[in-house]
Amino acid sequence: MKAKNHSSKHGILEGIRVLDLSRMLSGPYATMLLADHGAEVIKIESAEGDSSRRSGPFKENDTKTNWSGYFISLNRNKKSISLNLKKKDDVDFLKKLIEGVDVLVENFRPGVMERLGLSFDELSKINPRIVYGSISGFGTDTFGKSPYKNWPSYDVVAQAMGGLISLTGYDENNPLKVGPGVADIFSGSLLAFGLLASILKARTTGKGQLVEVAMYDAIVSMCERAIYQYDFNEVIPKPEGNGHPLLAPFGIYNAKDGFVAIGIVENFYWTVLKKIINISDLNDDLKYGTIALRAKNRRALNKKINTWTKGFSKKELGNLLGGKIPFGPVNSVKDIFEDQHIINRNMILEIPQPFDSGKSWKVAGNPVKFKGFDSFNLRPPNLGEHKNYYSTPLISSVSSQQKNSFQPKSQHYRCKVTLTMKDNNALEFYANSFTWLNSKKKYLICSVIKGKFKHDENLLESVNFYFSKISPEKNGDEKDIDFLNLQLSKISISNVALTESEVETLISAKI
Repeated sequence: MKAKNHSSKHGILEGIRVLDLSRMLSGPYATMLLADHGAEVIKIESAEGDSSRRSGPFKENDTKTNWSGYFISLNRNKKSISLNLKKKDDVDFLKKLIEGVDVLVENFRPGVMERLGLSFDELSKINPRIVYGSISGFGTDTFGKSPYKNWPSYDVVAQAMGGLISLTGYDENNPLKVGPGVADIFSGSLLAFGLLASILKARTTGKGQLVEVAMYDAIVSMCERAIYQYDFNEVIPKPEGNGHPLLAPFGIYNAKDGFVAIGIVENFYWTVLKKIINISDLNDDLKYGTIALRAKNRRALNKKINTWTKGFSKKELGNLLGGKIPFGPVNSVKDIFEDQHIINRNMILEIPQPFDSGKSWKVAGNPVKFKGFDSFNLRPPNLGEHKNYYSTPLISSVSSQQKNSFQPKSQHYRCKVTLTMKDNNALEFYANSFTWLNSKKKYLICSVIKGKFKHDENLLESVNFYFSKISPEKNGDEKDIDFLNLQLSKISISNVALTESEVETLISAKI
C-alpha cells in the first residue's frame, strides 16, 4: 500500500492529540495504533532519541544509520520533539503542550514521572481532562502494591513471570520464549483500548483518567486457560509442544514441504476431516467420537493425522482442507509478503524513504479497519523535527479559532450535567431545559427537576456540563460544540451556583 497525502485523508481518530513519552516497543506500539488512524501523536524524545532508533537493522543505502527498522515500524505517522526533562525550561515546554492534549503516554519505571513533577495528579492540575496512560512491568501502588514494582522489566521477563513460557515448548525441562515481543505488543494493545475508553469518558464528564497496564498482568490475562485449568482440576499446565491439552486434532502437522496447522474444536469439523482422510480407524467412536475422547487419545490421534498430512504438500493440503475445516499453512515471512490476502488487505505498508527517492520501507500494517475512514502510512519523524512547529502553546486539541460566542439551541442539543461530590460519588442527568444569559459575562443556566440531588453546595466537588446533539446528522457545528465543551470542562466550582424554586433546581455557571 503506497503512502498518500495526509491532508487528503480522514482518520477516525482525527481530533485526538497524544503526547508520547514512551520508548522501545510497548508504548510506541499503543500510540502507533492511534496515529495510524488519524490521532496527532507528538513523540517526546531525549537528545539521543528513542533507543530503538539505534537498535537496527539498517538498510544498506542508509549510510548514516539514522533509520532503524525497529524505529520505523513503530513510529510512523508521528511527530518528534527532543527535550531534556531534567531541565526546567524543557519541562515547562512540555507542560505548555499538556494544556492542549487529550492523552499522555509513558512507559518509564514507576516513580520516574513523579520525580520529574509529571505525575497524573500534577498534570491533572494543568489539564483536568488529561488521560494519562502508563505501561510498566508491575504497575504502581494505585491499583495494588506489587513486591516487584521497582524491578525493571522487558518482554522476556513478563513472558516468564506471567506463565507464558511455562506453557511454551515441548517439555518443562526446555522452556521456550514466544518469538515476537507478545508481552509488549499485547500490553500496548490493551493500553490503546484503555486510552480510547478514557477519552470517551473524559469528553462527557470533563474529568481525566489514569490508565495503567502492568505487563505481568497482561500476560496472566493472555494465559487465561491455565488459570481455570488449575482452579477446576488442580492441574498445573505444562508445555504441550504444538498440541493442546483439551483438544485434538489441534496443532502443527508435517507436510512434504513444510508444516500446516489444523484446529478441530467442534464435532462437525471432525466429521468433515475424517471423511476427507477416509481411514477406517478414525471412524472408531469409542476412541474419537467426542471432544473428550479425542483429547484423551490425542497422542495416538495426532500421530495418525501427521502420518496422513506428510503425504501431501502445503498447497495440496490447502486444496483438500481449506474452507472445509480450520486449516492454514505455516507461513514464513516470505510467504506472507506473497500472500494475496496480505496484499489485498494492505497489511504490508510501504513508507517512502526520505534519503532515497523512489524507494520505500516495508512494515507490518494496522489490523484494525474502519469503514469509511482511512489509515495513514507516513514516514516516522527525524529526531526533534517538529519542535518549532509546537513552540506556540497548544490551546486545545480543538481548533483555537472556534468562536467563543457559540450557544447551542435546545431544539438541536441536550445538556448532560455531572455532579461530583466530595465523597467521590457522581450523579449524571440531562437538564430539563437550559438557557443562556449574556451580560458582562456569559452564563449557562440548566434546570433540573427538584429532588434529583440534595441541594448542598458544600458537598459539591465539581460540576461539568456537556452538550451533545439530539440528531446524529451533521450541521456544521461540530468543532464549535467541541470547543464549548472544552471550555465548560474547565469551569471552577466557585463559578457555579445552585438556586431552588418550587419545582426545580437551577444550576448556573459563569463561563
